[in-house]
Amino acid sequence: MKNILTFFMINYMLLHKHVASANYHLFVSACYLFPLLGGFLSDRFLGKYRTILWLSLVYCAGHACLAIFENSPTGFYVGLGLIALGSGGIKPCVSAHVGDQFTEENKHLVKNVFALFYWIINFGSFFASALIPKTLEWFGPTVAFGIPGALMLIATVVFWLGRDRYVHVPPTGKNPHAFLRVLWDALRGRRAGAPAAGRGHFLDAARGRHPEGAVEGAKAVLRLMTIFAPVPVFWALFDQKGSTWVVQATRMDLEVLGRTLAPAQIMALNPLLVMLIIPFNTMILYPALERRGVRLTALGRMTAGMAIAGLSFVAVAAIEAAMTSGDRLSVLWQAGPYVLITFAEVLVSTTGLEFAYSQAPREMKSTIMSVWNTTVAVGNLITAGVAALNVFTGAMQFLFFAALILIAALVFGLLARRYVVVDYFQRAPAAAPPLAAP
Repeated sequence: MKNILTFFMINYMLLHKHVASANYHLFVSACYLFPLLGGFLSDRFLGKYRTILWLSLVYCAGHACLAIFENSPTGFYVGLGLIALGSGGIKPCVSAHVGDQFTEENKHLVKNVFALFYWIINFGSFFASALIPKTLEWFGPTVAFGIPGALMLIATVVFWLGRDRYVHVPPTGKNPHAFLRVLWDALRGRRAGAPAAGRGHFLDAARGRHPEGAVEGAKAVLRLMTIFAPVPVFWALFDQKGSTWVVQATRMDLEVLGRTLAPAQIMALNPLLVMLIIPFNTMILYPALERRGVRLTALGRMTAGMAIAGLSFVAVAAIEAAMTSGDRLSVLWQAGPYVLITFAEVLVSTTGLEFAYSQAPREMKSTIMSVWNTTVAVGNLITAGVAALNVFTGAMQFLFFAALILIAALVFGLLARRYVVVDYFQRAPAAAPPLAAP
C-alpha cells in the first residue's frame, strides 16, 4: 500500500509533491510510533499473541476504509490512522514473538531466523511492489487498496490457526519495577542524596526501592537508547524510496523492454534485492570474511550499512543533476542506488532487529523492540520536516541527506566502540501452558 501512497496523493488527491511527501512520511512515522503502544499492551496486559491478533483486525479495517472511501479525504485519513495503529501496534510483537521461540540453547540460530523472517516479509513486498501500482492504474484505488487488506485478513486467520503451536511468554502485568519507575526513583534518589547516588551509574540510586535485575534492565534500556540515537538518520534516507525517489521516477523514461512501468514499480527492486542479498551475506560473504579472520560484529555491520546508505543518495543526486541539465534518463538508472540502499537496509535493519532483541531484558523485550521501531518514526519526522520546509531542491536535497547520514555513521561507529554487549536470552526452555483461544 505504501508504494502507491505518494502517487495516489499527487495524482488522485491533487496534492503538491512536497505536501504529498510530507504526508507520506508522517504516515510512516505514525506506523512506527504506535509500536510503543503495542509493546506496552503486549508486555503488560495482552501478551504478544493477542496483541498481534486483535490489532491485525484493526489493520484490515483501515484498508477497508481506504477501499470504500476513495473519494473522501476524511475516510481516507481515518483509514490511514487505523492502518498506522494496526500495523504499528503489531510490529514489536511479531519480531519479539519470533525471538520468544528460542532459548539460550539454540540462540545461535537467531541470526539466521531473523534473516529468514525479514526475507519472507520482502517476498510478499516484492509482489506488492510489482503488482499494486499497475492495479491502481488498471482497476482504480478501491481494488488497489482492497487487495492488501484482504490478504492481511487471510494472514490473520492463518496466524490464529497456529495458536496452539507457539511458545507463549505471558505478559508481566503491572510492573512496579518498570523502566520509567526505576528512572524516576533514581533521579529522586540523586536529589535526596541517596548513598549510591554519588558513585557508579546514576541508576544505582534506585537500588533499595528496586531489585538489582530491574536496575540492570533499566541500564540496558539506556545503553540501547544511546547506541540507537544516530539510527533515525538512516531511516530518514531509506524511506524516501517511497517519496522523493518515486517523484524522481515520474520524470524518467519508464519504458523497459517494450513495457511502460508505473513510477512506483521500480520499488520492487528493493524486496527482490533483499531476497538475494540476505542469503548472499549469510552463506557467502560473512563466512568468507570469517575465514580471513574478519568477523563483523552486529554494530560493525550497522555502521557499514549507514555509510553505504549515504553512497546511494550520492548516486541519486547524480541522476537528479543529469536530468536537471536536460538529459532524460531511463528509470533503470535508479537500479544502482537501489542496490546500495538495499544492501544498507540488510546491514542495518535485520541486524538491528536481532541486536535489539538480544540486548533486551525479558520483562521489556517488546518495549525495547518498540524503541527500535521508534527510530524509524523519528527518521520519517526528520524527512517530513525537511519536505514541508522545502528548503532544498534538485540534487541538493539528496546531497544534504547523504552528508547527514555520513555524520551519523561516524557518531554511531564511535558509540559502538564503547558499547558493552550483554545477551538477554531465556535461560531455560520456554514452556508455558497452552493459550486459550480468544
